[in-house]
Amino acid sequence: MVHSSVPQTRPGRLAIGVISAGRVGAVLGAALARAGHRVVAVSAVSSASRRRAAALLPDVDVRTADEIGPDVDLLLLAVPDDALPALVEGLVNADALHAGQFVVHTSGRYGIDVLSPAMAIGALPLALHPVMTFTGTSIDLDRLTGVCFGVTSIPVLRPVAEALVLEMGGEPVWIDEADRVLYHAALAHGANHLVTLVSSSMDLLRAAGVENPQRLLGPLLSAALDNALRHGDAGLTGPVVRGDAGTVAAHVDALMRVSPETAAAYIAMARLTADRALAAGLLPAADAAALLGVLARGSSS
Repeated sequence: MVHSSVPQTRPGRLAIGVISAGRVGAVLGAALARAGHRVVAVSAVSSASRRRAAALLPDVDVRTADEIGPDVDLLLLAVPDDALPALVEGLVNADALHAGQFVVHTSGRYGIDVLSPAMAIGALPLALHPVMTFTGTSIDLDRLTGVCFGVTSIPVLRPVAEALVLEMGGEPVWIDEADRVLYHAALAHGANHLVTLVSSSMDLLRAAGVENPQRLLGPLLSAALDNALRHGDAGLTGPVVRGDAGTVAAHVDALMRVSPETAAAYIAMARLTADRALAAGLLPAADAAALLGVLARGSSS
C-alpha cells in the first residue's frame, strides 16, 4: 500500500483522475498522491490494470474513462501515444472535460497540440513525459527521484508544470512543441535500440558457444555507456575507429552466415560510426575510404 507522506489538507492540493492504470498512470498517480494530492478516480479495464490500481491507488474509485473528468481538477492521460488523439476527442465529445481543468498527458511524442480539442473548451494543457522505464510497481516511486520529464506547456502554465514534476521527484526539461517528435525519436533510438542491440549481441555470443554472455557484455557495455555519456564520439573504440577494414570485413562475413538481419544492422551502425569518427577527426580519410568500401560490398551481398 502506498501512503502519503504529506498532509492532504495542505493548500493547493488537487483532486486528480487517472486514465488509465497502466504502468505509467498508476505510478504517477501514486506519486501525486504521495505529494499530498487527492486521487479520486482511475480507469482500469484489464485485470492487470485493476491489480495495479488496487496496489498503488488503494481506496480510489475505479470508473470508466468518461466518468472521471467531471469530478477532478487535474485529469492525467497515461495511454499509448497512438491512442491519445482519439481519447482526447472522445472525452470532449462526451462532455467529460470542463473549463479550468488541467489536462495532462504523459506521451513523449506529443506536445500540447494534441490537447487542442480540450483547450477549445477552456481546459489547461500540459505534456509531462517521464524519461524512464516503468515496472508498474511501488519500486518505481523511488526511481522517479531525479528523473527528467520532457515538459511542454503554454508559458503561463510553466510554473504549474514545474511544480508537478518536482513534487513527483523529477526534474523538468523544457521541450518546444515543434521538437517533441525529434525528442521522442532520440530517446527511443537510444533506449529501445539499445535493448535490441544487447539482446542480439547475446544471441551471437551464444551461437559462438558462450553460455553466459551477460558476464562478458556487462562490464564491457557498462564501460562503453559511461564513456559515451562522458565523452561522446571521443569515447569510440574498436575496429571501425581504428580503420581495421579487414577485421570489419571478417565480422560481416561471420554475421552473414549466422544472422543476415544482424549483419545488416552491423553494417548500418558501422557506417554511421565511421561517418562520425571521420567527422570527429578520429579516423583518417584514407582508412575511412577502405572501411566504407568494405561496408558497401557487405550491404550488397
